[in-house]
Amino acid sequence: MSTSTSSTAGGERTVPDPSVIAGERGHLTNLAYRLLGSLAEAEDAVQETYARWYAMSRQQQEAIESPGAWLTTVAGRICLDVLGSARARRERYVGEWIPEPLPDRTEWIGGPDGGGSPDPVDPADRVTLDESVNMAFLVVLEAMTPAERVAFILHDVFRYPFAEIARIVGRTPAACRQLATSARRRVGAARIPTAPAAGQARLVRDFKEAWEAKDIRTLVGLLAPDAAMIADGGGLVGAALRPVEGSERIAQYLIHIADKAPGLTLLERSVNGRPGLVAQHTGVTVTVAAFELTGDRVTRIWAVRNPEKLRPWTETGRD
Repeated sequence: MSTSTSSTAGGERTVPDPSVIAGERGHLTNLAYRLLGSLAEAEDAVQETYARWYAMSRQQQEAIESPGAWLTTVAGRICLDVLGSARARRERYVGEWIPEPLPDRTEWIGGPDGGGSPDPVDPADRVTLDESVNMAFLVVLEAMTPAERVAFILHDVFRYPFAEIARIVGRTPAACRQLATSARRRVGAARIPTAPAAGQARLVRDFKEAWEAKDIRTLVGLLAPDAAMIADGGGLVGAALRPVEGSERIAQYLIHIADKAPGLTLLERSVNGRPGLVAQHTGVTVTVAAFELTGDRVTRIWAVRNPEKLRPWTETGRD
């Protein structure tokens, strides 16, 4: 770690290099998004983490042996608190709550300030898109207790030892190990499918073309009989308040949407690292859809319509 030094009566003390402190932002953003499932909340947690660092005196900062570890610990604790309060908030949420979808790294627009700037976001602030952020995985994480989620993500995704996790969660290392084991069982029970990206892209393209053609028979054939579509409008825009279940009902619902919104444009885009669809109306992104695919059928559709969750997509979807 890069540091500078200053002489004191007791000898030399290390002063954390500001660039090193700032360089932790990408790691903290990746961690916080996986813990919270919300980019906006993750950015707030990271900002609060830095606020606490810079609120300390220089002497307090110098006394910290590993600033990176300190920042991770503080961010983890903040996220744990947010998860606790989020459970109550989401009980009052209008309709279904879906994690915030993320575009491909090359299309991410607007930085943490949320200003919707057309300038690409700093690469350090982008979330790395891997299996730990695909929508099916994030939905399973939502069913975990806050402590389970923190222990599991820190250990299984970021490879932190349980001794360090214990300091964040406020439990013993043995208890944190049990939390991670319980969370791992939840993930295993969910049987999250993993299909080759190429096959997924073809299936999503076929789905898009059938929707555009209002071909209800083809849509039904592409959907698993027990498929479900979950929409998140947050009470801000129209969206089904409960899951739409069954291939016939989903297909009819999609055709109804197409009839109600003439001129809707569908674009094939990466959503949380997997093939998905973006719907635009008069050039504005109105829906981002993530898919769970099993074999050659669509088993789940998560349609995010809440405009507050579409901020990173404000100017994406350009050809």
